[in-house]
Amino acid sequence: MTISTDLLNNYIGGTWVPARDAAGTLDVIAPATGATLAQVPLSGAADVDAAVAAARAALPAWRDVNVIERARRLFALREGLIARSEDLAQSVTAEMGKTIGDARAEVARAVEMVEAACAIPTTMQGRILEDVSRGIDAETIRQPVGVCAAIAPFNFPMMVPFWFLPFAIGCGNTFVLKPSEQVPMTQQIAFEVLDGIGLPPGVVNLVNGGREVVEGLLDHPGVNAISFVGSAPVAKLVYERAAKTGKRVQALGGAKNHMVVMPDAVIGKTVDGLLASAFGAAGQRCMAGSVVVTVGDAHEALIGPLAEATRALSVGDGADASTDVGPVISCQARDRIAAHVDAAVAAGAVAVVDGRGVEGVAEGGAFVGPTILDDVAPDAEIVAEEVFGPVLTIVRAETLDDAIAIVNASRFGNGTSIFTESGAAVRRYRHEVEAGMVGVNIGVAAPVAFFPFSGWKDSFLGDLHAHGPDAVEFFTRKKTVTSRWFSDGQGSGSYFVER
Repeated sequence: MTISTDLLNNYIGGTWVPARDAAGTLDVIAPATGATLAQVPLSGAADVDAAVAAARAALPAWRDVNVIERARRLFALREGLIARSEDLAQSVTAEMGKTIGDARAEVARAVEMVEAACAIPTTMQGRILEDVSRGIDAETIRQPVGVCAAIAPFNFPMMVPFWFLPFAIGCGNTFVLKPSEQVPMTQQIAFEVLDGIGLPPGVVNLVNGGREVVEGLLDHPGVNAISFVGSAPVAKLVYERAAKTGKRVQALGGAKNHMVVMPDAVIGKTVDGLLASAFGAAGQRCMAGSVVVTVGDAHEALIGPLAEATRALSVGDGADASTDVGPVISCQARDRIAAHVDAAVAAGAVAVVDGRGVEGVAEGGAFVGPTILDDVAPDAEIVAEEVFGPVLTIVRAETLDDAIAIVNASRFGNGTSIFTESGAAVRRYRHEVEAGMVGVNIGVAAPVAFFPFSGWKDSFLGDLHAHGPDAVEFFTRKKTVTSRWFSDGQGSGSYFVER
């Protein structure tokens, strides 16, 4: 893929257009090198108005396209994304920094979302019941919500927008996307694919920018539904502001995910799971396991192999296939993460593996090496707060009851995992733990596309989650029709004439 340093365009009404109301531009910085990849416009209110107007204009005709034809456009989208999958993966690595292997997996997960949305003719079906009273039938049908908008984060430039877009348009809605201004380039490629599948102008739109675009979408009277992914404090603000204007809202916030290791855990496989969860994408995932809770003597068995395997991980540019851990998103993020580690060590944590000031990587890159902090108190700040970097803290518990109490004390409830060979321990854990996604001997318990991404507590605001059956619920409104026919079905004048 050729990287251009040009100013990026918006995609509005089926056409690539420059921002008409930009307050300036931002450089898109490669976190591995500090190089400028492109410039993104800080679009303004006029750009938001144009995108929403295009989406509203396209809505009546698009909702009348039959559902089978809408599904066929999604099949074409799938094929187009697969054809450009390597370009998309390289773009993710260039602008976000994750390893090329992680980036390819992300693109594959986005394709899976489209595949799940292709089932819309089945999943959008309603219900009918004959004879709720004599000669009266009742049925519930699903219809589009209207104009739907999504505000995406930096950590999954490709996958997260596709948690929403294919389901929204498959259900007959039109769509406006605001990608993160830190990683806007991948969606330029994705919208090139969308531009080529024959969607009517205005069905999908893209507006680049920052806070002004976000606030414009939240307040705009022409937007009917908002999907958001980002930090917990911003998710709360988004939810409250959008809900005030009567919008349907799903706001996915931050997390602090715990991984419980029982004494009977298979240590080698457990270490593999912990490493992938804590350090994949440099820890910048809302499903990253960032706290290990060792139960009983599991700590003694785990700490040595875990530290050894962590030290063996290579840190570098994600474009290098030999790299295990790429950079974090920016130098500002790097310094913030290091400050979290500094504070934890000052409070008594032991840096078993210290990734601060990692050496041997490109100058100007935003690198933090994998870090393990041991002897951390359950109520320590670094256990409570989302660090969003490759930092793993270890907390000790005497019993499974203690471990469950530690997990449930968190204000977050996105995901959690337990490593054990005990079915009884798993049954109890999954029943009592207060988190929306649970892994058993799996470090990242993120569900596949046809199950919902079901965070709890401060990790989610709203009633309906991303993808899976919840996506169809979120992107449709139910209408119940109760009907009776006065003709008896016999003779002329009846609809049911013999033929």
